[in-house]
Amino acid sequence: MPDQQTRSRPPLTLIANAQEWHSRSLESILAPHGHAVLRAYTAKQTLERAASARPDLIIVDTDLPDRDGYTAVRELRAMRDLAPCTPILMTTTGSISRTKRLDALKAGAWDFIGATLDAEELTLKLDAYLQAKREVDRVREGGLLDDLTGLYNLRGLSRRVREISSQAFRQRESLACVVISPMVEGEGASAPEMLEWLAQSLRSTGRTSDIIGLVGPNELAIVTNGTNAAGIERLAECVAQAVSERLAAEGIGLAMGYEAVENYAESPIDPTDLLTRAFSAMRATRSDTGPRRRVSLRKFEAETLN
Repeated sequence: MPDQQTRSRPPLTLIANAQEWHSRSLESILAPHGHAVLRAYTAKQTLERAASARPDLIIVDTDLPDRDGYTAVRELRAMRDLAPCTPILMTTTGSISRTKRLDALKAGAWDFIGATLDAEELTLKLDAYLQAKREVDRVREGGLLDDLTGLYNLRGLSRRVREISSQAFRQRESLACVVISPMVEGEGASAPEMLEWLAQSLRSTGRTSDIIGLVGPNELAIVTNGTNAAGIERLAECVAQAVSERLAAEGIGLAMGYEAVENYAESPIDPTDLLTRAFSAMRATRSDTGPRRRVSLRKFEAETLN
């Protein structure tokens, strides 16, 4: 359990940027906001300092002298010494195109910021990212996270779903869950690596308030309040679009099933049943998923529960 000193220390931010003026610009915003700043000027330095200092937040420029920033971010995400929940942002002094944003998200970055910085917007974003990391650190210490993927395990997911369902009941909101299972043909990525990659896509596609966790060895769930059946179908479509290139390149299919309650206060169900129903709907789609149909989505129906 973290001691009081750990909780009260300033967040440590690692800035990886070969351009001194850009690093100073970022530091001039972060330092007055309570950040301790550590600098790196190459990808090699970035990896070394991330391993030794274990920063709370990392900002990586797209252009580093020894290799591009996208590669550096992928290498950071692969490090065992760095918590999977560590927020990584990418930055550039050039223009930000849609391709650059997508490449950054695919590499494992949470966000992409440009050279023209809005100090208030940036610090608000970083506060939200750091709060998310602190929450993950807290539940990790409580045994609620899967060690391999960094996602909620079934125990942690069940606890969080009960919390979010209580909120949906009080606020008379909708509540929905979609379960996703990757189906790999032949030799492909390992299940933990594939699920972690899918979770990254879900984080970039969904909302920060969405809950993502494991419901089986090869299945993950996303639970969201304020989202009805139409909304969860749009979310599933966005996920499928975000990962379409890898699906086609590696022969991966996605079996997806969901359950949605329009008004949880009027039609409450046990939170565990919400997960079970979405899982059953996903299982029913597996026979529909294959080389000709990479993505299948089905809503829960009573006959799918067996």
